[in-house]
Amino acid sequence: MYYLYILKCADKTLYTGITTDLKRRITEHSTSKLGAKYTSSRRPVKLVYSKKFKNRSMASKEEARIKRLKRDKKLDLIKNK
Repeated sequence: MYYLYILKCADKTLYTGITTDLKRRITEHSTSKLGAKYTSSRRPVKLVYSKKFKNRSMASKEEARIKRLKRDKKLDLIKNK
């Protein structure tokens, strides 16, 4: 099982990623050097959206689609989850 997630960073920016262990990954983004370089300087982060996928391929395709969206469309996605 894969999870697509969107984090809201302290500076109000959004970060999108995928993982197999959502709780572990959020902890890494929040407290560890294993989190993304982008989020390490924008802590604390908050999980604002997540969705399950059967496989990595489907999760990666949705991640790429979301990353191409403009900020207002991402906020609409989060709001309408």
